[in-house]
Amino acid sequence: MTFTAAILVTGSEILMGRTTDTNSSFLARALDDHGVRVVRTLAVDDGEEAIVNGLRSLLALGVDLVITSGGLGPTHDDRTFAAVAAVVGHPLTLDREAFGVIDGIVAAFAAARGLDPAQFAAGNRKQATLPWGAAVLRPVGTAPGAIVAHGSSSIVVLPGPPVELTRMWADASRHPLLATILAAGAQPRRLVRIYGVPESRVGDVFAELGGDRAGTETTICASRSEVEVVIRHGHADGGAATSLVDGLRAAFGSAVFSEGPAPLEEIVLDALRTHGWTIATAESCTAGLVAARLADVPGCSDVLVGGVVAYANGVKEGLLGVSAGLIEREGAVSASCAEAMAIGVRDRLGADVGVSVTGIAGPDGGSDAKPVGLVYLHVVTPTGSRGIERRFHGPRENVRSWSVTAALHLVRLLARPE
Repeated sequence: MTFTAAILVTGSEILMGRTTDTNSSFLARALDDHGVRVVRTLAVDDGEEAIVNGLRSLLALGVDLVITSGGLGPTHDDRTFAAVAAVVGHPLTLDREAFGVIDGIVAAFAAARGLDPAQFAAGNRKQATLPWGAAVLRPVGTAPGAIVAHGSSSIVVLPGPPVELTRMWADASRHPLLATILAAGAQPRRLVRIYGVPESRVGDVFAELGGDRAGTETTICASRSEVEVVIRHGHADGGAATSLVDGLRAAFGSAVFSEGPAPLEEIVLDALRTHGWTIATAESCTAGLVAARLADVPGCSDVLVGGVVAYANGVKEGLLGVSAGLIEREGAVSASCAEAMAIGVRDRLGADVGVSVTGIAGPDGGSDAKPVGLVYLHVVTPTGSRGIERRFHGPRENVRSWSVTAALHLVRLLARPE
């Protein structure tokens, strides 16, 4: 049996574009890991009527689970518990145990800052006022969450701050009220990740291979110039999934860079470790984003030496050793400059591998000869050197993000185990 869920994200700041919603993507992945299919995600403002209407519309889908995020704080515009109470028809009541826990948390906070805890009493009481009969989830910050039964569905109420939500979800997912829904586990799946191939071409090859067979369900998604193919299958249909994976691997060869979930930056670091190599970055238009992606991986310090953000030509010359004559002849955005930057950062920082990025991210600064989106990348290793030119289209943030991905893939290719 496949259970279903819907996600309700609350917050006027999300609808106004002032805050990016990461909670729904986290919850969707977490539910998928439990074999629960998310059928809809809805964002509404902070108004109680909007939250009530959102809850009712999602419950009307007949889902087993509705998860909300946000609206649990101490202020007047935190209205999620009131909306849930209105939907399930239960009164709001003070949970004295939760009130005591919140009082303790806030008292410690106030003492550490020399504040009078009494000034927080009204807000503490509000946060501990929940729909009657709710199962309380212990606060991660100061706001408790809750699980509320409603007919054949359950409503899980979680806080808005992503750090609080992810930690509270760990408790909620172990709660006995959700045991039946979350116990099944994820449907078996195979994963193929491809770089440098258009999504449409992957779709064409998938169709040429016969598409989904009995028992498989495939999704194809593009992001950061990478294409992820997820093939879900029944426990008895592994052979059909393997056949599709084999066909994709045969069609795309070295463009298939992973058949697992590890992020690209982790794959790159592991490849460098197989050689015992360290790496340093020299970045112009990406301004340190390549180094930042590598540094996102815990334990990267045994591989990542450091980096140089070299926006100005004087920095390229003074810190990386790029000659002024080269820049004058060919420009800071050129294959030769990228090569000199990679060699320079490798030598200056004492790394085994140097990777560089220089380009025109836009929206201004381009010309007919060197348009916005033109990027040069170069990697130098103890066993080889390679540079590439890329022309990306789109807004500045896309050019920079795609450049980082291209740089990491170039390192990966030159660091592949023999």
